[in-house]
Amino acid sequence: MSRNSGFTLLELMFAIAIAAILAAVAVPTYRTYVERSRTASAIADIGDIHLRIQRFILNAGSPPPNLLAIGAADMRDPWGNAYVYLSFDGLVGKGAMRKDKNLVPVNSQYDLYSMGPDGRSVPPFTAKQSRDDIVLANDGGYIGTAAGY
Repeated sequence: MSRNSGFTLLELMFAIAIAAILAAVAVPTYRTYVERSRTASAIADIGDIHLRIQRFILNAGSPPPNLLAIGAADMRDPWGNAYVYLSFDGLVGKGAMRKDKNLVPVNSQYDLYSMGPDGRSVPPFTAKQSRDDIVLANDGGYIGTAAGY
């Protein structure tokens, strides 16, 4: 009587099923972790740019005309897009300003934000394209997602 060692087809299918279940749980958890770390990185970058802008305002008396003036023009958000900066100096009207749910501008001197994972944005925070944006609001009192504001 010979005895074969190895896995039967049933044992092999059972092992593959367990591996598939573990992968089905692990992949979404990992993706969520990656997105949270990207959001945290964008929040930190916006905080850094905000501090640079505040130093510029202390020295010059007004916000910089662009991010190049503070050495942040080449900074990219974690999704590969440039950070968006809008100085209100010389701005006519409030159309381009970021706005809350009541369509009131959320900052008084400038807007600074990342367009988030989808790379699209419009001024109102409540718009679908803007909900995932990482924004600076309340003149630096809030830095986070537009949906969380």
